[in-house]
Amino acid sequence: MLSARLLRHRLAAASASSSPLRFVAAMSSSSASAHGGAGKPNRLAAEHSPYLLQHAHNPVDWYPWGDEAFEKARKLDIPIFLSIGYSTCHWCHVMEVESFENEEVAKLLNDWFVSIKVDREERPDVDKVYMTYVSAMYGGGGWPLSVFLSPNLKPLMGGTYFPPDDQYGRPGFKTILRKVKDAWETKRDALEQTGNVVIEQLRDALSAKASSQDVPNDLAARYVDQCVEKLASSYDPKFGGFGSAPKFPRPVEDCIMLYKFRKHLEARQESEAQNIMKMVTRTLQCMARGGVHDHIGGGFHRYSVDECWHVPHFEKMLYDQGQIANVYLDTFVITGDEYYSSVARDILDYLRRDMIGEEGEIFSAEDADSAEYEGARKKEGSFYVWTSKEIEDTLGENTELFKNHYYVKSSGNCDLSGMSDPHNEFSGKNVLIERKPGSLIASKFGKSVDEYSQILGDCRQKLFDVRSKRPRPHLDDKVIVSWNGLAISAFARASQILKSGPPGTKYYFPITGCDPVEYLQVAEKAANFIKDKLYDASSKRLHHSYRNGPAKAPGFLDDYAFLINGLLDLFEYGGKIEWLLWAVQLQVIQASENILVEFLDVTFHAHCIIFCHNYKHSQDELFLDKEGGAYFNTPGEDPSVLLRVKEDYDGAEPSGNSMAAINMIRLSSIFDGAKSEGYKRNVEHLLAVFETRLRELGIALPLMCCAADMLSVPSRKQVVLVGDKGSAEFRNMVAAAFSSYDPNRTVIQIDPKNTEEMAFWESNNANIAQMALGSPTEKPAVAHVCQEFKCSPPVTSPGSLRELLNKTVAAAGSSV
Repeated sequence: MLSARLLRHRLAAASASSSPLRFVAAMSSSSASAHGGAGKPNRLAAEHSPYLLQHAHNPVDWYPWGDEAFEKARKLDIPIFLSIGYSTCHWCHVMEVESFENEEVAKLLNDWFVSIKVDREERPDVDKVYMTYVSAMYGGGGWPLSVFLSPNLKPLMGGTYFPPDDQYGRPGFKTILRKVKDAWETKRDALEQTGNVVIEQLRDALSAKASSQDVPNDLAARYVDQCVEKLASSYDPKFGGFGSAPKFPRPVEDCIMLYKFRKHLEARQESEAQNIMKMVTRTLQCMARGGVHDHIGGGFHRYSVDECWHVPHFEKMLYDQGQIANVYLDTFVITGDEYYSSVARDILDYLRRDMIGEEGEIFSAEDADSAEYEGARKKEGSFYVWTSKEIEDTLGENTELFKNHYYVKSSGNCDLSGMSDPHNEFSGKNVLIERKPGSLIASKFGKSVDEYSQILGDCRQKLFDVRSKRPRPHLDDKVIVSWNGLAISAFARASQILKSGPPGTKYYFPITGCDPVEYLQVAEKAANFIKDKLYDASSKRLHHSYRNGPAKAPGFLDDYAFLINGLLDLFEYGGKIEWLLWAVQLQVIQASENILVEFLDVTFHAHCIIFCHNYKHSQDELFLDKEGGAYFNTPGEDPSVLLRVKEDYDGAEPSGNSMAAINMIRLSSIFDGAKSEGYKRNVEHLLAVFETRLRELGIALPLMCCAADMLSVPSRKQVVLVGDKGSAEFRNMVAAAFSSYDPNRTVIQIDPKNTEEMAFWESNNANIAQMALGSPTEKPAVAHVCQEFKCSPPVTSPGSLRELLNKTVAAAGSSV
C-alpha cells in the first residue's frame, strides 16, 4: 500500500503513459472520512470481512467474489470491475470516499459493469492473479487494485488508485469507466485475446518445473554469499537499513545477514562477522529509535517514508510484528544486549494488550487513519502524532526532559528529511524519535540512567493514557492463519530466549517485564484457537481466516507453511510433542506416510487419532507439484482462480516455498531413515525449481538462500534434553539450550518416563530413543549434543551445556 507522501514522491518521477489505466494518481489534500455512509446496505452487508463491510453502504451494487456475480456478467454479457484492497489500506479508503460513495460514479458502475469487491487478506489467491497481471503489464502494483475483467474472468485492463476526475493531464476514474465501456463494445475481441494470451504466459512463467532433482552443494553457499554481498552494497551506514527511502522493515534481510554472521564465526572469520553485525545492529537500533516504532504503545508501523526511519506510514500489520520480534530476539542472543530483548518485549506486549481476542486469537492489523476527535474526518497518523502543547499539558515538570529525548518541537519535528513531510501534512505535529543516546540527555538533566529511564517510562504511560481517549484507528479483527503462525513463532521463541537476560533487569512502560513463560501461554492459546476454529477435524483441512466463523476460502500454502513453522517452534521451545504431531500431519511427506500411520495407529489413541487417517489434505497433497517440484500457492480446486503460482519472493512476508523448505529441513533432523530422506528429497527438488532465481537474483529470495545452505550442512546439530520436564533443573537446561544463536540446531525434549513419548521416538528415531533410555536416571536433566554423526559426552548442568554450545562463537559473540 502506498501512503500519500510516497505516492506523491513517485508521481513526480512518473512518465506519461499511453494506456488510460497505467496511471497511478496523486490525491488531493483532503483525507478520507469515516467509512461507509448511511445509505441502503448492499450485498456486502452479509459478509464477515471488515473490508467488505466498510463498503456495505456504498451506492455501488457490489458483489462479493463468487458465482452470483460471474453468472450476472455472463448473462448480461458485460465486463466486471474488480476492486481489491484491505480494511487498513489508506488509499482504499480514499478511493471509497472519492468514487465508491459518489452517486455519479456508482451509476456508471451499476449501469455498465458487474462490480466485485475482494478483501486481499481474505482471498490472497484472487489478489495474486490480478496483482501479477497489473505488475507484469504496467510495471508496478499496489492497493487498491482496480482491474476490468471479461465475464470469463480474464483481465482486460488494470491499475491501482484512480481519482474520480481527470487531473495532471491524466484520466480520472469516470473517464476510465467510459473508455473501458467503449473498448468493450468496439474492440472486445482484441481485448479478450490479449487477456487470454497474458494469462497463459503468466501461467507458464509462474509454474516453473525443475530441470533436475537437486542443486549442487557447492552452489548453496554461493547463493548466501551473493545475497549478502548485494545487501551489503545497498546498506545505509548513516541510518541503517538496506536501500533508500521509503524504508520497509524486511526481516528476511536481517535473517540472512545473521545467518552469514554465524557462518563467518564457524569459519573463524571474526572480522567479517563483526562487519555484518554492525550492519544489523545499526539497522535495528535506528528502526527502534525512529518514528516507525510506536514509542508510546509499542510495536512497529508498516514502513518509513524517509531514509531516517522517522515519519512512517502508520498502519500496524501482524506479519511485521512477529517477524521483527524474532530478529530482535536473535540479535539479543548474539550480543547479550538487553536493548534488543526490550524491543522484542515491546512488540510482544503490544500484541498481548491490543491485538489478542478473548480466546487467544491474534488479530490482523490496525489502520493508519483515524479521526483527531469524534466526528472529524479521518487522517493518517492522527492517533499517533503530538503537538508540543499536548505534551506540555500532560507531562508538567518532565516536559523538557521528554521533549529533548524525543526531539519534540513547537513547530513540529517532521523536518529531518525532505522526504518526511514534503506537503506539510504534519505541520505543528511531532512523530516521536530518539536522536541522541539517553545517557547523554540523562547527564544533561543530572539524572542517573535508571532514574532517567523511569521518568521516560512514566511519561510514556501518561501519554498512553491520554492517547487512549482519542478515537482509535480501525482494528481489523480478522484472524489469518499464516500471520498467526508468524506470531506464534515469536511468542514461543521469546519464552526461552528471554530467560537468558540477567536477573533483576528493569523494564519501563510500555514493556510489562512479564515472566517469559507467559509468552509461551500466548503462543499455545493462539495455536489452540486455530485448531479449534480454523481446522476442520473431519476433512483435516485448514481454513484461511476467521471472523464470526471460518471464511469460505480454504487454507493456502502460506497458512500451512507458516503455521507448521510456528508449531515446530512450539515443540522445540515448549517441549510438547502434540505440536510436532500436528505439524507432521499438516506437512506429510509421501515417502513416510505408511510408517507414520503405522505408528499413530497404535499410540496416542485419545488425542492423536486425527493423524491416523486421510492424508489427502496435507500441505504436500494439496500444494506439492510432485513431478515438477515445489509448491503451488493454492490447492487448485477453485476454477475462478486462473493461476496457480509457485511463489518464491521473500518480501514483507517469506514465500511459502522458502518457509516450507526450512520446515522440511527441520523435520528431517527429527526423524530418521526413510522419513528423514523423504523430507530432504522434497527440499532438493523444490530448490531445483528456483535454481535460476537463486543464482541470478538471490537478493529476492534471502530465506530460500538460507534454506539451500541449511540443506548442504552434513547434519544439523541436535540438542536432546532428557529428564523430568516439570523440574526446575530441566527448565534451566532448556533455557541454556537456547542461549546461543544457531539456525542449524534442533532441540528435542524427552521425558523417558512418558511411555507415549518414548513410543513415538522408538518408532521414528531410534537413536534419540536410545539417548533417552541411556541417560542417567538419577539426574533430573541430561543434555546430549550431536552433530556430524557423532555426539559429545552428555552434560548435566546448564553451565556445561552453554559452554558446549558456545565454544565456537564465544570469542566473537562477546565483542559485538
